[in-house]
Parts: sequence; C-alpha cells; structure tokens
Amino acid sequence: MNPAQEEAVEHQNGPLLVLAGAGSGKTRVITHRIARLMERGVPAHMICALTFTNKAAGEMAERVSHLIKERRLGGREHGKGIVISTFHSFGLMVLGRERKSLGGTFTIFDQGDCLSAVKEILSRTDAGKKFDAAAIVTRISNAKNAFISAEEFAEREGDDYDEMTKLVYPRYQSALKSFRAFDFDDLVCEVGRLWKEREDIRDRWQKEFLYVLVDEYQDTNRAQLEVLRLLSDRHKNICVVGDDDQSIYAWRGADVRNILDFDEQFPGAKVVKLEQNYRSTAPILAVANAVIAKRADSKYKKSLFTDKPGGEKVRLGVAASPEAEAAYVARELRRIIREEGRKPKDCAILYRSNGQAKLLEEQLREQGVAYRMIGGQQFFERKEVKDILAYLKVALNRADEISLRRVLNYPPRGIGDTTVEKLSQHALGKGWSMWEAIERVDGLDGIPTGAREGCAQLERIVSDLRKQLMVDRAKASSVARDLCQVIGLRKDIDHTSTSTNAATRRWSNVEGILGVFARREARVTAKGQDDTAERELMSFLHSLTLQMDTEEEDPGNVVTLSTLHGSKGLEFDVVFLIGCEEGLIPHQRTLDVKASDTTVQDVEEERRLFYVGVTRARQRLDMTRCKFRVSRGKPMPRTPCRFLMDIPDELIEPFEVKDAAMMTTDAMQEQATNLLAMLNSLGGKT
Repeated sequence: MNPAQEEAVEHQNGPLLVLAGAGSGKTRVITHRIARLMERGVPAHMICALTFTNKAAGEMAERVSHLIKERRLGGREHGKGIVISTFHSFGLMVLGRERKSLGGTFTIFDQGDCLSAVKEILSRTDAGKKFDAAAIVTRISNAKNAFISAEEFAEREGDDYDEMTKLVYPRYQSALKSFRAFDFDDLVCEVGRLWKEREDIRDRWQKEFLYVLVDEYQDTNRAQLEVLRLLSDRHKNICVVGDDDQSIYAWRGADVRNILDFDEQFPGAKVVKLEQNYRSTAPILAVANAVIAKRADSKYKKSLFTDKPGGEKVRLGVAASPEAEAAYVARELRRIIREEGRKPKDCAILYRSNGQAKLLEEQLREQGVAYRMIGGQQFFERKEVKDILAYLKVALNRADEISLRRVLNYPPRGIGDTTVEKLSQHALGKGWSMWEAIERVDGLDGIPTGAREGCAQLERIVSDLRKQLMVDRAKASSVARDLCQVIGLRKDIDHTSTSTNAATRRWSNVEGILGVFARREARVTAKGQDDTAERELMSFLHSLTLQMDTEEEDPGNVVTLSTLHGSKGLEFDVVFLIGCEEGLIPHQRTLDVKASDTTVQDVEEERRLFYVGVTRARQRLDMTRCKFRVSRGKPMPRTPCRFLMDIPDELIEPFEVKDAAMMTTDAMQEQATNLLAMLNSLGGKT
C-alpha cells in the first residue's frame, strides 16, 4: 500500500473521510481496513460495510474473505458475521428482524408495483388522469430519499405535479400499509424513522455494530445519511470512502453535500486523500485533472498521478455528422480488434444519452463488431419472471393487492377489467381486502358467471400453493415448476409470443428463475439451514427484488456500449467518448434551467460526469464531436463541449474524421496503388 492508503487503513477510532480519486484503490483500503480492525481484536459481527450494488458488495465480501483466510483471522469461522451489503439489503435485514414492531410479514414492491399503486390512486382522483403516474412516483421517491414525509411534503410550494403529489403521497402510504408492503425507498427511510422514534431499537443496533464503513459515499442521499448518523451516533466509528469528483447521481437523490460536509456532520473527522492512480496512463490523467480542476463547487482539491511511464496521447476527432462519427468508431474498433489484437471486452463506447446509441448499433453490425448495451431490461423485470414471483407472493401474503392484480387474470380466466373494478368497489365499500372479495365472489352482485368461475379457479391455485409451501413445506423450485404446469404458462407463452425465437427466449427466462430457486436451495442445504419455512421463503422473495444486477448472464467477449451514468465503476483499455458537444454534455436540460444557482450545480454535475467518462480509460481515450447534427429536419452547427475548452492544447491530438465517401475514395486509391506496385514487380513476366 502507498502511504495514504496505509494511513486510512491504520486509523482506529472516530470518523474518517477517505477521498479516493478514480482508480486509486478505494476497495483495497476498505477491505484491508476491515482485516486490520479484526487483527486488533474487533469481532467480525460488530463490523458493517455498506455499498450500492450487489456486484460491489459481492466483490468486497470475496476480497475480505481472502484477506481473513490469508491472515488467519477469526479462527475457523473466517470472519463469519461481518455484514457486507447494499444499503437496501441492510435495510431489509433491519426491517425483517424488527417485523413485530412493524406489524408482521410484509412484501417489497418493485418499481412496477409502485407505478400500479399510484395509477390506481390517480384513477380515483378528480383530474388524476391528466397526470403521468411515473412522474408522481418519481416525486414521491425523491421526497423519501430526501427523508421528507407525506406530511412535510404537503407544506411545500410547487408546480401542478407537486400539488397532485401532495394528494397522492399520503394515500400511497396508506395503500402500502394496507397491502403490508414497503417500496424500495422505504428500505432505507423506514429504518431511519424506526430508529428515530424507537430509542430502544436504535440503541440495540448501535450496540450491535461498533464500526461502520461506507463505499461510494458521494452517492448517498439524505435518508441514507440519516441512517448512518443514527447507527454510528454512539461510537462515532464511521469510515466513508468516496470521491466528490464522481458524484453524478443527483437526479436519483444523491446529495454531494453529504461528502463535502462530512466534517460538519461528524465533527473531528480525519481526512485522507488517495491521489495515486493505478488505472490510467499519464496522458489520460492529465486530461482528467485539467477538466476537474475547473470545478466551481469543489471543497477538496485532488490531482491524480501515476508512476507508470508513457502512454498514448488523448485524441479528439471532429466529424462532419453523427453518421460519420459512428462510422469512424465502428471502423476503428474493427481495426484495433483485428489488427492490434485488442479484446472486444476491453473496449467501450460511452455517450451522454441513450438516443446516441442507434447509429452506433447500425455501424457496429455493419462492421461485424459484437456488442452489448448496458441498461437493457433486467432479469427480474421480465414479465414471465414477475408473473411467477407474483403468484408466490400472493400465496404468502394475500394482502399484496398489486401482485394479486397481476395474476388475477393471467393466464386469462375470464376476469376482465370491468369485473376487477367491481371487485375493487365491493372490497372498498365493505372494508375488505381484494382477496376477501375474491373469496366471497358468489355473494357479490354484478359479477358474470365466467368471472366467478375464474375467481374460484384462482382461489384454488393460490390455496394449493399455500398448502405446498406452508403445510407440506415443499421446495419453492418444485412448487414454482408445478405452478407453470397448472396455469399452462408454456402454452400461453407460445400462443402470445411474436415468433418462435421470442417464445424460446421467454421460456428461458422461466427456466432462469426456476434455476435461481434451485441454486438458492442448494446453498441453504449446504449450510444446514431449513429452506422451506414460510418466513425464509418470504425473505428470499424480498431479496430477489434487490438483486437486479446479479443474475444477468456473462455477456462474453463483446464491446460495451453505455451511457456515462451506466459506466460508473467500470474500466476499459480503450474508450471512445462520443458527442462532446454543448447540448449533449452538458445536456440541454441542464442548460435550459432558469434558476442560476441550480444551473451552476447541474453544470458542475455534468462536468463530473464528463470526468467519470475520461477516467474509465486505462490505455487509450478517443473523444469525438460533430460539426453538425440534424434538428427538426435541418442540419444545425454544433458547439464544442465547454469541458473540452478546459483542456490545454498540448494534451490533445486533434484529427479530422473522414466520412464514408472520403474513405471509399481513399480505399480505391490504395487499391490502385497496390495493383500498380504488383504489376511493376512482375515486370516482363506478364
């Protein structure tokens, strides 16, 4: 370790802020710090490390386990009991253990469930149909991330959407309570509220964890800050590692002030800077430093450096059009893969907006370059997977109305929208849950015979599922497989898919979730645990909601296409950063903001986003921009990105991107020259 890393690892008690520049070995610091604490006698179960993705948590846990075994710490248990997880998984653990204080078993709503709940509320609200439900969900989510309750939100001034949110937010919370459900944001917010309101519960958790460590601290929101403050308030042993230069998620609630004001939130904090970069070459770091040095909102200045000699100069290409830009990138990728032997998986194309990817995809296909796009539909968001999970959730919690509505008429069993509305009205009028209305459907007016039979069929299916899971204690994998047969899922998929390939792909998703259950059961069995109890299965269903980044298949040896936001945490030997123009980066939405203070903050976040893109490159960085882009049918001149203006000329190698016509002419000239040379070499032999 270098001196700065060692200083962070050796710090014992009290708050610690580690400002870790891009590629400076922050994960190494966290893992070695955990091992050092254990060397000093801190019990493993009193250490809690939090991060943001399942992938990051898994990698951290693996490295900690290796260090513990290597140093022979923790005896035969090898550090068993350390909590290394995402914030939301940690919140789920807390809420699960405190479920008696929260009213018992609960369900976790994903984004689709939340959207359905809000749509239902809007449909019953005067003028509600005029509003976009997704925008209301976003406002509620932002409020929760800022630790603002429905009552506090009602006191705020705002636009028409804020006014509608004031009406929907409390009703949405009441709906969650009646469904015995929490949404994704509640996994953090409700922990904070529980600890604020219940000193006895807070005291117990403070005693449980003596040391708290946080990765990617610049991405925390106000609710997460509140949880961390309450958890560490007794002992003050909180170590956070992050980089304010890489704070790029304000749009989803992250607050850069959390890291900038850490010393105010946690008085007496020690600050350590990690500036030695182990990822990129010196020319790339020089460009990154030049861009980030112009930050207007920086409190902690850092300058990355490396002891690696040499490296290619950063190149800036100017193309006539987006088509020429995309063609250049695809051709160059094809060339370096075939001629230089670069691995496709070590190459990436980064852009500000998803709309920029279309031309790239066309050109990559034309050049025969395989690729993957980050940000496609996640495994657990696929329809077939959600349908199976919804059946199991209803079997365990019949108050989960969102899951119930999902499977009520799937596959079709004669329960149309009109019947669903009548069932809902009967339930509302009599104070029943939706499930109770289904159970008593024979006594309700206005329900067609076919729909009554459909309700009875659903009741039998769900009752049988409950019996298998809760009485027979059958394995979830076999129960789910039987369910697919009972409801005729394969037949429905074949019937409703647009092609044979689509049907095959959809059924592979079904096999995928069955495989997830089987692998989980094998792991639990290996640990000697009972995997069929109701509570254990519900806990597992909860955890699936939080595993959006873990079940995707390995994309293989292909080029990566990603937005700049999606590239955070990744690194590649070769990076093409395209569209370096005003209106793309910084984005036009940022430039259109009227309030001057907001504009400054948003533009500075765009600067940090550009910096993130630059620092993804290990060995080669090509940046490109266009002279013209078509807008409303007319070619419009484009202005270079302002962040390019902050880079000294001597750090950049400019070049002109040739369009397809010029490339064709050049290729013909080259072929003619080669043919002439060949004829000359033959001489009189012809």
